[in-house]
Amino acid sequence: MQNDAPNFGRDRELGMHRPISRRDFLNGVAIGLGVLGPGLVGSVEGAQFAQDSPGYYPPALTGMRGSHPGSFEVAHLLRDGNFWKAAGQPVDTRETYDLIIVGGGISGLAAAYFYRARTSPSARILILDNHDDFGGHAKRNEFRAQDRLLIANGGTLAIESPFPYSKEARGLMDELGIDPVKLSAEAGKAADHHVFDGLQPAIFFDQETFGVDRLVAGVPGRRRGAQGLLSWTEFLAKTPLSPQAQSDIVRLEEAKVEYMPGLSSDAKKDRLSRMSYKDFLMNVVKVHPDVIPFYQVRTHGLFGVGIDAVNALDCWGMNYPGFQGMNIAPGATMRMGFTPRGEATPKPEYFFHFPDGNASIARMLVRSLIPATSSGHTAEDIVTAKFDYSRLDKSDSPVRIRLSSTVVRARHAGDPSSAKEVEVAYVRDKQLYNVRAKSVVMACWNMMIPDLCVELPEKQKEALKYGVKIPLVYTTVAVRNWTSFKKLGIRNISTPGMYHYGVNLEEPTTIGDYHAVPQSPEDPALLRMTRTPCKPGLSERDQHRAGHVDLFTTSFETFERKIRDQLVRVLGAGGFDPARDIAAITVNRWPHGYAYEYNYLFDPEWPDGQQPCQIARQRFGRIAIANSDAAAAAYTDQAMDQAYRAISELIGRQAS
Repeated sequence: MQNDAPNFGRDRELGMHRPISRRDFLNGVAIGLGVLGPGLVGSVEGAQFAQDSPGYYPPALTGMRGSHPGSFEVAHLLRDGNFWKAAGQPVDTRETYDLIIVGGGISGLAAAYFYRARTSPSARILILDNHDDFGGHAKRNEFRAQDRLLIANGGTLAIESPFPYSKEARGLMDELGIDPVKLSAEAGKAADHHVFDGLQPAIFFDQETFGVDRLVAGVPGRRRGAQGLLSWTEFLAKTPLSPQAQSDIVRLEEAKVEYMPGLSSDAKKDRLSRMSYKDFLMNVVKVHPDVIPFYQVRTHGLFGVGIDAVNALDCWGMNYPGFQGMNIAPGATMRMGFTPRGEATPKPEYFFHFPDGNASIARMLVRSLIPATSSGHTAEDIVTAKFDYSRLDKSDSPVRIRLSSTVVRARHAGDPSSAKEVEVAYVRDKQLYNVRAKSVVMACWNMMIPDLCVELPEKQKEALKYGVKIPLVYTTVAVRNWTSFKKLGIRNISTPGMYHYGVNLEEPTTIGDYHAVPQSPEDPALLRMTRTPCKPGLSERDQHRAGHVDLFTTSFETFERKIRDQLVRVLGAGGFDPARDIAAITVNRWPHGYAYEYNYLFDPEWPDGQQPCQIARQRFGRIAIANSDAAAAAYTDQAMDQAYRAISELIGRQAS
């Protein structure tokens, strides 16, 4: 575990001893824990699994979520070449399906939806997922505070995409009843957003990075149309930054300087695409080195790395400072498909997300595939709809979802060119099982597929392993009140040098019967804290690899200690007491988080058809691949598009 030796006196001040919700067990059992052991059952139908038990409801769990204990150990054994040494023979379930889908995230669920729509409502489909809940990164967190239900996203949040939605992805959303423009308008009418009026953005300068702990509110430019924000000169005068750093930041933010005179707009774009934003600041704008920590983590939320590993053209596209005098024409940046300032991707204007992020989309897909799981039929009622997990894996349903089931092998029953079936082996409750299907969709992470499908061509395996997923942490803290924010007059706090790079007071989305906007500072609320561990100075992929290790070796106890310490340092002046005010903590840990998007500071510019994602997603016999990795783009619509492509490939093969 990460070295974070406890200071018992300090721990007591932080409230590490206090009873809060750390409910990471269901029915007294750690879901999916353990690896292979003695066989416990002889068949699936006669076995009793956790998800079939009354009261099984993973969204209510707190503590360590995301890649939770029990979800990754078998996969790591397989990755390290140790699994099959002690695996033994699988139990034959004697089940056969039309389609098996490996991975129950948005892409896997969408693949099931598309397959059924294009074949038959009675098509037999089995979805296997290694987690104790469906949805993949579209994770739902629930909290109970003062008898109020509070809901948060534990992973992917937004429906928006820099890409225009395809007719297939848009069609799926329409069929599910998701109209974000309408939902945004309804949420805006229903919610009482005025409770947070007057709260300003702030930056907390920590002692370890900036020499002193200091909170400064009223950040210029951080909230459009806000009243009472300081000018850059006024704001910076309150910070511990050196006079030279302050002067350079004012110049960077306000001055209109042509830093590349004599170059055309296209030539400027080309040059900016080949340098990091840090290099642009240091070597072109020529700011003092003390300026860099102020901006270093600004790109973490989108790319998972700092400004040392994000090209300057992308930062221009996101309206970062320094380019306002350079007369660069609007147009695409170097991140695949990313177009700044809304250029060339006409989409209706809206800002909407479900309270649980895209987990509501996953829930709507499951409700459509297995109607017995949930009541309701609209996007408005999905948020508070009751879900019966015991109905996910019933023999009388054409579509079945089997949780806590880690797939360890998918291979053709015979020669891939002529085989009629694919055999899939998976581990559940320490037992190895085998099941068959006419076709398989691998909707899991690309990096695992070469270990699961050893028949694949070596070139395809290499391409599948190219992308290194972005590690990230979405931490949600339920607090008994938010009086400290009110006293300090703040709401969103950037903490560029701390363990989590931000602390935000969440404003819930009001939809249907879900009304959770606090009416006074005495009401309970949710705080969002975000962390994207990386190692500046390395290539982006190597920074992500370092982040994987960081997250897998950090205990929940360490997370909790750092969360409490950070909150009291940032909010303590407003009276926040972590021992008194924290009701629950959920750490959504994603060591392998969002899909890797190519970064041409470090990646070559491949010709069309030769990008690793294009080679990696090629169908192999009766096995197709669908996930956001297959698009090298971490967006919900891309996961849907890849699901549609994979199903089209399989149906086309069956028809030929």
